[in-house]
Amino acid sequence: MSINCQELSYAYDQKPIIEKISFELKDGQFTSITGPNGIGKSTLIKCLANIYKPDNGTVYLNGQEIASMNAQELAKTLGYVPQKEETNFSLTVYEMVLLGRRPYIKWKVKISDEKIVEKILERLKILHLAEREVSTLSGGEKQKVAIARALAQEPSIILLDEPTSSLDINHQIEVMEVLRDLVDFDQVAVVAVLHDLNLASSFSDIVYLLGEEGIHAAGRPEKVFTPQILKKVYGINVEIIKGTNSSYIVPLRSKVSRISPSQISV
Repeated sequence: MSINCQELSYAYDQKPIIEKISFELKDGQFTSITGPNGIGKSTLIKCLANIYKPDNGTVYLNGQEIASMNAQELAKTLGYVPQKEETNFSLTVYEMVLLGRRPYIKWKVKISDEKIVEKILERLKILHLAEREVSTLSGGEKQKVAIARALAQEPSIILLDEPTSSLDINHQIEVMEVLRDLVDFDQVAVVAVLHDLNLASSFSDIVYLLGEEGIHAAGRPEKVFTPQILKKVYGINVEIIKGTNSSYIVPLRSKVSRISPSQISV
């Protein structure tokens, strides 16, 4: 399973957001898309999910143009988790995840559909929330429910737009470990937009770092996250600390002028 895009471009109100981006996302990998705010990360993943139609270029899913695939066919292969989802109607966790089975349901929900949902809820450790309304959940719990619904589609590839945004650190790690397990044990390809470079470094196989001119660097995290590359893309100095399984990126403070209390006039 793979996603391949060629010369992808998209603009808002004639202002280019992404321009002539080409790359291939391969099966069996955790791929992170990183970069500064406003650089086009979310726009890019929405184009990959067929939510946005690119102005130029083509997205291929397993060699087939994604734009030519019907919604039901696409949903059986590709799962998408938005950055934030507003739920304006009352649904329980169980009902929300069951919506992910819609591509497979013709007349009514089968026992096999129910078993799949229950298995996913158990795996994500939210089975105890099954009867709770989604609107009453915490941010981390809602994010798990969104991932569970995408998994109920039984996709080969899952795309996520900032899955750890607004989560505290324990929920961030929890969500990232769930995604890493999908790659390692289920052979699901995961593609995630991430702001946190240390999370990307710790969990990714491949990183695409977007800059002002498209893809600035791509490859293994340790090859992409270097002081020189991050200085050019983010404009800051960093120190790279080598850990046991990954490297850690520490931003260095800029020199700032300090005003002593005696210099402050009242």
